[in-house]
Amino acid sequence: MPHIKLQSSDGVTFEVDVEIAQCSVIIKSMLEDLGMEEVIPLPNVNSAILEKVIEWATYHKDDPPPTEDDEYKERRSDDICEWDVDFLKVDQGTLFEIMLAANYLDVKGLLDTTCKTVANMIKGKSADEIRKTFNIKHNFTVSEEENVPKENGSCEKK
Repeated sequence: MPHIKLQSSDGVTFEVDVEIAQCSVIIKSMLEDLGMEEVIPLPNVNSAILEKVIEWATYHKDDPPPTEDDEYKERRSDDICEWDVDFLKVDQGTLFEIMLAANYLDVKGLLDTTCKTVANMIKGKSADEIRKTFNIKHNFTVSEEENVPKENGSCEKK
């Protein structure tokens, strides 16, 4: 299988099977523009995160590609395979960096999996628990908080 070179934002170069790299729509497009001989620069992904993305893509290389029907099917957050659950047992900062890289590189399966992981982190939690989970400061005054449902009709206190 032919290889290509991907260069992270911090200058580290990875040699990757073309088949694995093409799980990224961005890399696939760059390959068409630059060819296989050129190093593909990825200025928005550091080497530690690119290594994680490559590891994920290598494990999932034989997965069927997502279909257009997947765009419209009901999303579930409880259908993450065990390997992915273990793979994403990382600190919050790393999880969000992987999510941002998956979004930037357009790796749909990884983006879906990281989003589901975050959804599971907040599922069933109160607003205060969610703020604690993500270290979010609650700086609304009482009157500002009371105005939220008025300003945003879809927000209702339950």
